[in-house]
Amino acid sequence: MIRLIRTISLLGAVFLGIAGQAQVFRVYQKHYVVPVVKENTHTIVTRLCVNRAEAYPHAYMKTIRIDLTGTTDLSDIVGIKIWGTTDSNFLSQKNLSSASIFGQFILETGNNNIINISGQYRLSKKYEYLWLGVQLKHTAEVGNEIHLAVQSVNIDGQWFKINEGKVPARRVATAVRSAGQDNVHTSRIPGIAKAPNGDLLAIYDARYASARDLQGDIDIGLSRSTDKGNSWSPVQPIMDMGMWGGLPEKFNGVSDPCILVDKNSNTVFVAGLWMHGVLDNNGLWIEGLTDTSTVWNHQWRNRGSQPGLDVKQTSQFLLVKSTDNGKTWSQPINLTAMCKKEEWWLWAPAPGNGIVLKDGTLVFPTQGRDTTGKAFSNITYSKDGGKTWKTSKPASASSTTECAVVELSDGALMLNMRTNANKGVTGPDNGRTVAVTRDLGETWQVHPTSRNALPEPVCMASICRHDYKSLDGKNRSVLLFVNPNSKTHRNNITLKLSFDDGLTWPTDKYVLLDELNGRGYSCITSVDDETIGILYESSQADLVFEKISLTELIK
Repeated sequence: MIRLIRTISLLGAVFLGIAGQAQVFRVYQKHYVVPVVKENTHTIVTRLCVNRAEAYPHAYMKTIRIDLTGTTDLSDIVGIKIWGTTDSNFLSQKNLSSASIFGQFILETGNNNIINISGQYRLSKKYEYLWLGVQLKHTAEVGNEIHLAVQSVNIDGQWFKINEGKVPARRVATAVRSAGQDNVHTSRIPGIAKAPNGDLLAIYDARYASARDLQGDIDIGLSRSTDKGNSWSPVQPIMDMGMWGGLPEKFNGVSDPCILVDKNSNTVFVAGLWMHGVLDNNGLWIEGLTDTSTVWNHQWRNRGSQPGLDVKQTSQFLLVKSTDNGKTWSQPINLTAMCKKEEWWLWAPAPGNGIVLKDGTLVFPTQGRDTTGKAFSNITYSKDGGKTWKTSKPASASSTTECAVVELSDGALMLNMRTNANKGVTGPDNGRTVAVTRDLGETWQVHPTSRNALPEPVCMASICRHDYKSLDGKNRSVLLFVNPNSKTHRNNITLKLSFDDGLTWPTDKYVLLDELNGRGYSCITSVDDETIGILYESSQADLVFEKISLTELIK
């Protein structure tokens, strides 16, 4: 007779054995923190690992009992399905069809929190893995929580309890963009902002032919949500240079969008970087490009963008604007000659979102390459509502690129920068470069947290200030920061909070959004006074949108 030997709560494991004999089975439960995406057929959230003693003949997993206690709304769930594999690597969406199905359960009105899924899965290998996936209704509310844990298992007719351990909250999310959607191969580089009428506007690279960066057939696309992020429209190209100059679209790509909403004039601005043709490794424009040409280079590689202002010399900084909440857009306005120093190799938007200061100044985070090709980060601003623009001095002597800007309580601007020196650095000196200016980038001071507070795997990150009224009626603000919380990989996408203008980022306020590998870019916005929205490149879809209540964050 099989009996329970003992449990380990940390691993959520149960050890099974024959009375008086050596252990026969070890069953481990692992929970994954990932967004549960409505548009996916199923999202894998939990894995069971069954370790069988080699001397013991095969057995059968017959029933898995699941506990959904803590789920915000059971009616969000269509059903739960379980697959079996002999591979411990995470069972991704694309590999579901190749895995063996153990069983499934369709939830109906009146289902309680405890459900059984039965099957007949042969445990013949030393290690077998069972994967639990959740399917959601398309009407599921973004921000609701899914709690799921295996309570017990039945092997060869015997029930054994498994310690659930700490069950993490997995949030209902929506795929703003999925691979191949609307005939777009890959959607990348997110930006998000709230339009003057309250709609959410998500912008991104619509990469039609491949996932590769510029140069390529890339437009700036927009998707709109009129219901606070629960659903999103198909792609609307808002910056498309077509076959400008007689070159194919794959040699007129636009990338790296940044969005800025000026509620003082009810104008939405989007900046993007246009690349016309290709410069070779010597910085010379290549003549005679056609649809069959396969040459490739981009603005950060070799001499892919060079000194000068002409389209055949340097990548171009474009701006489009909308005065009807993003429904229609102007023709692109080229700011290159206005703002770029001719001797710089590159001047470009930093992807994400810009801000409007208390005095009405419009500020975009920007980046570039100096007279030697070295990367820098800075800001570009307008004091006349977007008619004219000026770009600042570099914020750091270090080699930095994609950056995010935020206004602090005292009116100073903080620039948080991707830092090339962090590549391969896993010690305490891995950290984002942070600088502060009080004169719109004429001078910069190193912030106390620079290179020591916010680790990165060399990747874009996002920062946002959210103002709110506390329970005692006082006006307060919090800084919100999102990036891959790792020094080596673009995983563990984490939201962090600071209540003291970025001097500290308490670890007990970290919110893990997605622990698995993705491309890692993100953008944050205030959905309303009480809700934060994050658009990011996820392990579960090209671009995923999640919401978190302010109450949860600051409790």
